[in-house]
Amino acid sequence: MGAGHAHKLYRQGRSPVHALPAHCKIAAVFGFVLIVVSTPREAVWAFGLYAVLLAAVAAAARIPAGFLLKRLLIEVPFVAFALLMPFVAEGPRVHALGMSLSESGLWGAWNILAKGTLGVAASVLLASTTELRALLLGLQRLKMPPMLVQIASFMIRYGDVITDEMRRMRIARVSRGFEARGIRHWGVLAKSAGALFIRSYERGERVHLAMVSRGYTGTMPVTDEVRADRAQWTSAALLPLAALAVCLLGWTL
Repeated sequence: MGAGHAHKLYRQGRSPVHALPAHCKIAAVFGFVLIVVSTPREAVWAFGLYAVLLAAVAAAARIPAGFLLKRLLIEVPFVAFALLMPFVAEGPRVHALGMSLSESGLWGAWNILAKGTLGVAASVLLASTTELRALLLGLQRLKMPPMLVQIASFMIRYGDVITDEMRRMRIARVSRGFEARGIRHWGVLAKSAGALFIRSYERGERVHLAMVSRGYTGTMPVTDEVRADRAQWTSAALLPLAALAVCLLGWTL
């Protein structure tokens, strides 16, 4: 959790959203997602208003639309699953474009797409306006179990290390004329995966010994205590409070 490790999702900037403490933004996004999930799927207009709220936050944070759209591609597998639901779900059928679709499957697909996209967009906005180290410290300040915070910290940090190790191994294979073209080459790839596991395990052991020798006891020290005042909590609460108003209207109308 040391400084100097900027994640690709983070977009540096100076805006009111960037300036908010990380734990305020985490709490606001968590509340927003809970409210979105609690909204009845039949209130289609409500999800449009949620999207407008997120667009307003993105505008306040000066995050370009293209930056967000590229990172929303992470939900493509869920989109593919949702698109299959109208064809495989049971129940009353409707006919559209010469296809027989399940009515419950259509509602289920809409429910997944709308709520999943809004949740991913809110998470991307959080990661785009908050440094990785600040996110982890924010989770720690919100009293998340320290062990989970440490696991998340090491997974994020050493994920890049392992990815770089995989890249070097791939370059080494290519420089020796290897190119995976069929099942007969799976043995080489399996050996590479085994070697990567052993190297990662040995590196983890060395890192752990180095940390213990420097006084590590299971928690990382907090070198910069950031406290949020009432105004910052109020600013962060604007998003979930506005979403709550929309949700209540969705249940009553």
